[in-house]
Amino acid sequence: MAAELKDLTKRSENYSQWYNELVVKADLAEQSAVRGCMVIKPYGYAIWEKMQRQLDDMFKATGHVNAYFPLLIPKSFFSREAEHVEGFAKECAVVTHYRLKQSPDGDGVVVDPAAKLEEELIIRPTSETIIWNTYKNWIHSYRDLPILCNQWANVLRWEMRTRLFLRTAEFLWQEGHTAHATREEAEEEARRMLDVYAEFAEKYMAMPVIKGVKSETERFAGALDTYTIEAMMQDGKALQSGTSHFLGQNFAKAFDVQFVDKENKLDYVWATSWGVSTRLMGALIMTHSDDNGLVLPPHLAPIQVVIVPIYKNSEQLSAIDERANAIAAELRSLGISVKYDNADNKRPGFKFADYELKGVPVRLVLGARDLANGTIELMRRDTLEKETLPQEGIALHIKDLLEEIQANIYRKAKTFRDSMIKTADTYEEFKAKLDEGGFILAHWDGTPETEARIKEETKATIRCIPFGFPKEPGHCVLTGRPSACRVLFARSY
Repeated sequence: MAAELKDLTKRSENYSQWYNELVVKADLAEQSAVRGCMVIKPYGYAIWEKMQRQLDDMFKATGHVNAYFPLLIPKSFFSREAEHVEGFAKECAVVTHYRLKQSPDGDGVVVDPAAKLEEELIIRPTSETIIWNTYKNWIHSYRDLPILCNQWANVLRWEMRTRLFLRTAEFLWQEGHTAHATREEAEEEARRMLDVYAEFAEKYMAMPVIKGVKSETERFAGALDTYTIEAMMQDGKALQSGTSHFLGQNFAKAFDVQFVDKENKLDYVWATSWGVSTRLMGALIMTHSDDNGLVLPPHLAPIQVVIVPIYKNSEQLSAIDERANAIAAELRSLGISVKYDNADNKRPGFKFADYELKGVPVRLVLGARDLANGTIELMRRDTLEKETLPQEGIALHIKDLLEEIQANIYRKAKTFRDSMIKTADTYEEFKAKLDEGGFILAHWDGTPETEARIKEETKATIRCIPFGFPKEPGHCVLTGRPSACRVLFARSY
């Protein structure tokens, strides 16, 4: 093992420190000169690009198109929807001037006081307001509906306590904003996009999720309903991994977006919004990775296979190069991303440790003896198992193996997640099981007061009212009052 790998803190010793170190050591991201903001490094961005590409294809398959809306939003727009402005007011960064000038003492630059904006501009924390102001110009009749727009963008929410990928002031995301003629269409859209997120999480991230609807306290500011997918991290904390919001007619009324329906009557448009962000990078890391570094699902790994040569002289290297490049070409012809690392400035042991740290799903090692025997050594990252195989047919074997690794990573994560879903019927039992980590299914009387008290006393929040679980009536775990069904509690990121 390379020294860099030995220095990685064990998850059992300090999970938070393990995560922070792994993000940096695996070359995913680093802190920037701007407090609270991060630099996403090429390897980290390559993973995000694969996420982005797959999600974009899934959005387009459901009829959505991409657009782009301004980064800066007039302050007055946020006054139009009361709940929305209240929800985001404390996180907004405000642009007040449009020019700098030389400092009078000649030492650098200062803000020019004469360049004050007539109206301050907000750097978007989310884009509902600017988009609905725009939709007013696009929508006049039912024939203009639905509008199914998505944008890939950055947003800024002023965060004082940050962690790379999980919570930063600026982050990358996509935000879908759709307009519909009926309530039923909008609600169907919000649920459809939640299903898209869940499919992406499970099929591509190999991360099992629970779908559900947020409580009134936890829903998005300005929404009538917020649907969510919730994942369980290895330390027993939940992570909200995607949300889809049914906005009703709130934003249409705030920005006076009306249309003439089929009965020739004027009505307000129905709306949704939905988004996932680079927080998914944090979810990917914390769901699968181990004490040796990243474990990446093959469907999202930038490098699915790495080939490392072992040689004593240039003559051996030349022969290995030829065979390794032939194997690499065969893998690429099957749609598999492969890297042949014959760089001579790093020892094989360092390369092994580095690619293990970076979570490359399959490592191949090819030496002079392998050439003579027609064999190659293969190691799979998910289990760290090694085997020596014939070179003949290795590409097709790896193609099947990558799918096996993808399935195994998901199976392992689901087995863990399922073991972390518990039920509690008394408050003492609730608190005891909460301290063990995981999701707790418990009855809640439906009041914000009870929800707030549980959060204050235990730091647990209602992650969602889950779909797919029996809706058995009971009594609130805290107050004993009647409860229609169990809800999902957890401590979370």
